[in-house]
Amino acid sequence: MTDNETPSTTSSGAPGRPAHWERDLLERLAFASLTEQRRSRRWGLIKFFIVVLLLLALFLSQSVDWSGSALSTRHTALVDLDGEIGANSAASADNVISGLRAAFASTSTVGVILRANSPGGSPVQAGYISDEIKRLRAKYPKIPIYAVIGDVCASGCYYAVAGTDKIYADKASIVGSIGVLMNGFGFVDTLKKLGVERRLLTAGAHKGFLDPFQAVKPDEVKYAHQLLDEIHRQFIDTVRQGRGKALKETQDMYSGLFWTGEDAVKLGLVDHLGDASYVARKVIGAEDIVDYTYRENVIDRFARRIGTTMATTLSAELLGHTPVLK
Repeated sequence: MTDNETPSTTSSGAPGRPAHWERDLLERLAFASLTEQRRSRRWGLIKFFIVVLLLLALFLSQSVDWSGSALSTRHTALVDLDGEIGANSAASADNVISGLRAAFASTSTVGVILRANSPGGSPVQAGYISDEIKRLRAKYPKIPIYAVIGDVCASGCYYAVAGTDKIYADKASIVGSIGVLMNGFGFVDTLKKLGVERRLLTAGAHKGFLDPFQAVKPDEVKYAHQLLDEIHRQFIDTVRQGRGKALKETQDMYSGLFWTGEDAVKLGLVDHLGDASYVARKVIGAEDIVDYTYRENVIDRFARRIGTTMATTLSAELLGHTPVLK
């Protein structure tokens, strides 16, 4: 060391370390932390976009019909009405009607088969389907629509399909149950035995209509029967309009009883025995069958579940035990 050189010192003046080395170290650590945060943020965005792209690809794969060659040739369109008919079921009017509209709108559709396998359900939903079948038949008079019954087509299911051009079934299918019901339970004596008192506050003399924890009121039972009779009449009118002269009415036809497909043919509730393949091949004359049934895709199902969860949570948080219009 020459006389002009000065030894390096620490901040405390100790030789061997440059001045302010602690600050330099902290700055390097801070820059390293910021760099890592930027990398993590970028990787998070990349993962987000990957998930979005995968969901988009999944949506497209379930929404697009890749059988373009089948859709470009003459074919029989198939729509399923499967399961209980209800607003939130696979056999809802929205789902069935969506399938029917797509089937009729295709320029390659020669005829439509509504394949029915349902014990019935909501008369309102069944009525929507019935009305839409009438509308589509009027709009597309050259495209026939046939109902093909599987295991069962009872009550609301028969209501829905009665307006098709013809009805086919298997000899062992269960057909009919043209009636309406309203069911429930009564727990009046049970509450007494348990020593439980029912407290129901209402505004309106019949707001607690047929409350299961109170004794039935004759005037309410009478009114309920009037409602059922009115819906039953609507059901009967729909069957008569749809089946026309094919019906061979009996005393039991509208009693709620049901029959095998073989007996239903004799009563005029069914036209012939046969399955979907037979109808496509022999009746419609287009053996190739293309399924137009609306089926909820993964994204729709996910969105609906998220929506249901949020609605349930909001209902629990906001409504609680406050009075609601119902």
